[in-house]
Amino acid sequence: MGTSPMSANMMDDRKTRAAAWFRTLRDQICAEFEQIERDAPDDIYPGEPGQFEYTDWQRKVENGGGGTGGMLRGRFFEKCGVHISVVKGEFTPEMAAKTPGASNDPSFWAAGVSLIAHMHNPRVPAVHMNTRYIVTTQDWFGGGGDLTPTLSEQRTQHNPDAKAFHAGMKAPCKAHPVADYDRYKDWCDEYFHLHHRDEPRGTGGIFYDRLNSGSFDDDFAFTQDVGRAFLSTYSAIARGRMNEPWTDAEREEQLVLRGRYVEFNLLWDRGTTFGLKTGGNVATILSSMPPVVKWP
Repeated sequence: MGTSPMSANMMDDRKTRAAAWFRTLRDQICAEFEQIERDAPDDIYPGEPGQFEYTDWQRKVENGGGGTGGMLRGRFFEKCGVHISVVKGEFTPEMAAKTPGASNDPSFWAAGVSLIAHMHNPRVPAVHMNTRYIVTTQDWFGGGGDLTPTLSEQRTQHNPDAKAFHAGMKAPCKAHPVADYDRYKDWCDEYFHLHHRDEPRGTGGIFYDRLNSGSFDDDFAFTQDVGRAFLSTYSAIARGRMNEPWTDAEREEQLVLRGRYVEFNLLWDRGTTFGLKTGGNVATILSSMPPVVKWP
């Protein structure tokens, strides 16, 4: 990245555009999820529909930026967090050594949107999505989405929800030459793997990181379409399952399989590590944890 005034202005424009999009996507997701809360049948989901509650936070360093955490605890969504952040500062030596463009200059800027949703109904799969834009002396996009069913019978690639989710994530990859669906699918399977159990966290999706094709506009357009595809795809899955009642045995199985989610996030997730080691907000970073879980 150059140091001329034009280059600095161009980079500022990129940051502004990316941060604005993540906020827009957050608003679109939250509006749709609140609508699902309202549309859920009263006989299966009694009580008042939930709404997102938003909390602003700031990093504990001067001019370090911050973000807004959005939490929904409702009758359909047992716990759902949709968060945005725009942060800057300097990496620790440990983080700088692992981050492109930061070994000689530890300064960074990062913006993104992240989401995790856990449902009351064990027949509706949990889901995760995030997209981000990171700037050091280099800049790149990353993110993706993955599905985590909480019933064993649904945790196969042949399950209709898994097929629908993969089709939804494949669409933006096929529409943008900068993306490689097969690589991103395999990357997701490799990343979201519980190595200590040698089993997948869920049924996968896509994962990509350090995407810089040489065209910011192309990479940004792809990342935007990933967010749009996620919203339309998961909304259809949730609505398709919302009318299904569940048994006590299915709820019990859900609580046990949720433990896999906790194990992954605490042991293997780089996003959790990045947030904690860059002074992020602990409440939003750990909001991905299921509200109720069991290890029998």
